[in-house]
Amino acid sequence: MADNMTTGTTGQTSSGEGNGGFGAATATSLAQTAQDYAGKVSDAAVQAREYVTEKVGAVGDKIKDIDFQEITANCKDYARKNPGQAILISAGVGLLLGILVRGRR
Repeated sequence: MADNMTTGTTGQTSSGEGNGGFGAATATSLAQTAQDYAGKVSDAAVQAREYVTEKVGAVGDKIKDIDFQEITANCKDYARKNPGQAILISAGVGLLLGILVRGRR
């Protein structure tokens, strides 16, 4: 029996199978698995797009139903009745917007 150390062989077969090598069957199996996962990801992306499209449509419908004149009138009335709170709220909103704008630079 020949010693692998003396002959210089590594014990791998010509197809690459043995001692950690990947054979053609393994490569085909991996390719098939990758294709299966690609299909699943593609299906999930289509479902996500449909879901987002549906929700964006619902939000658009809600925005159309908003009466901005009524909201503006309510805000003016609130500011007249509670001027101190209106100033504090305005200052807080201004501070947050300033932080957001400055953070983008």
